[in-house]
Amino acid sequence: MLYTLSYSPYDCDIATLLRTIRLKADLLLWADGVIAGLKNSPILYMLKTAPLTLYALKNDILARGLYDYFSYDILIINYTEFVTLTEKNQQQIAW
Repeated sequence: MLYTLSYSPYDCDIATLLRTIRLKADLLLWADGVIAGLKNSPILYMLKTAPLTLYALKNDILARGLYDYFSYDILIINYTEFVTLTEKNQQQIAW
């Protein structure tokens, strides 16, 4: 299952998102959702304890000037890799 987060983690209910996640899920942070990937943030800590693989779109990180502040625990991908990720996951839930 692919979950996508496009809103700031401070504008949505991350705890509810994490309760809905199944084992071995993928979570893509994109648009304002990349804010969740900032180093040492409490939101990042919550995401890292969930049973999922974290991804973020590089263009969205760069557009917000967050690259130097972004966690190394998240796989940074481009649009081509995003397409591959959607092909891998038959279902998607957008947040």
